[in-house]
Amino acid sequence: MTILVDSDILIEVSRGRDRAIVARWLDLGLSEDLVLCTPVSVAELWAGVRPGEHEALTELFRALICVPVDAEVGRRAGEYMKQYRKSHGLELGDALIAAATVGHRATLWTRNRKHYPMKEMAFY
Repeated sequence: MTILVDSDILIEVSRGRDRAIVARWLDLGLSEDLVLCTPVSVAELWAGVRPGEHEALTELFRALICVPVDAEVGRRAGEYMKQYRKSHGLELGDALIAAATVGHRATLWTRNRKHYPMKEMAFY
């Protein structure tokens, strides 16, 4: 299975506040599953990094494969924005994450499923 991890999960993993998410993360690390992230999540986490978290955040991202946001992801994200921006308040970051998830035939691990109304989305 290929799993793309959303920013909210990565924040919980990096700060270790939610034991259930951390336990699931550790299980995932022992599995054969491919674990991905996007540059959107990398930017979001680095924008909110606290003093003393730099090394842990660097190590977290070393454990992941960061998939590119290329023209195809951009096109699909644009289609999602056109379709869901007004009706669901879809934001660009979530549109890019959704497009990368679908484009890589991954399942998305997020706590914010309402941010992803796309019918073709699969969730972890």
